[in-house]
Amino acid sequence: MDSLTQIVLGAAVGEAVLGRKVGNKAMLYGAIAGTIPDLDVMAKHFTDSVSAIEWHRGITHSIFFSVLFAPLFGWLISKLERKLPATWKDWSWLMFWGLFTHPILDAFTTWGTQLFWPFDLRLAFQNIFVIDPLYTLPFLVFVIMAMRQKRDSPKRWRYNAMGLVVSSLYMGLTLVLKSVAYMKITDSLEEQGIAYQEMDIRPAPFNTILWAANIDAGDAYLIGNYSFFDTSPMEFVRYPKNHHLLGALDGNEKVERLKKITGGWFTISEKEGQLYFNDLRFGLMSLEANEEQFAFNYKLLPNDGDLLVEETPKLKRDGKRLLSALWERMWGI
Repeated sequence: MDSLTQIVLGAAVGEAVLGRKVGNKAMLYGAIAGTIPDLDVMAKHFTDSVSAIEWHRGITHSIFFSVLFAPLFGWLISKLERKLPATWKDWSWLMFWGLFTHPILDAFTTWGTQLFWPFDLRLAFQNIFVIDPLYTLPFLVFVIMAMRQKRDSPKRWRYNAMGLVVSSLYMGLTLVLKSVAYMKITDSLEEQGIAYQEMDIRPAPFNTILWAANIDAGDAYLIGNYSFFDTSPMEFVRYPKNHHLLGALDGNEKVERLKKITGGWFTISEKEGQLYFNDLRFGLMSLEANEEQFAFNYKLLPNDGDLLVEETPKLKRDGKRLLSALWERMWGI
């Protein structure tokens, strides 16, 4: 999830663990704990693009990291906050839950997380977008209300608990909505007589009303969108896999790593003699039927026996155009 959401969750968890002893300092250090795992994004400054993608939501988002570093961070805080009535064990427990709940929340997003690192298993339930105001804003309001109460006030505990409960109930609701969307999309495929091998669905950005579907139809992928307000049949756009375009690059170590990252949901496109590796998991740059650019695609550049992989930059104007189209599409066709 986005940084604000992780800060709010970390603060709420910190309050639940140690708020009655140390007041708002529990929220502060919980928020810090909720931020630490995402420092792995710094990898892009000192490694190649593929390695940076692999590092993100890797070791820092694992149970191993939480168990190993919580006591270290707890010891550091206990030295900094000697005057507070909390022990090294108390701070370590707070840091563990702050670090651990971060990847748990991320596991519900499209990107997922390697919670059981070093085991090769990525959890990605894909039932909530990385930024969802309906999850974050009510949660934030309750945390602020709790923060404004005195440390020993019963209202403080109740407000914080309500934030955790409301956000958890909404997360559960998104799982139900995904199940309903899955059934609706499956019915639409059957009604249109479309044979397929596999289906992958996820919520569109910032909401859980509009859902996007990737359909593996053999030599191509079909991509369609379904809104709970739709009254017309779904439309699917065909995108050839074009895996053969890789040619001699098929089997290249970096290409194989990209395939693994995408879970096999990728196409290859060629433009002006240049090959692009397209990650289907995050959709297209617009909802137009003739759209060919994906939100995440990578230019493949052979270079003296090596392969350079460059992520195609995303422009703000494209993002604004997509958000406008999503807002309109969300209300149905």
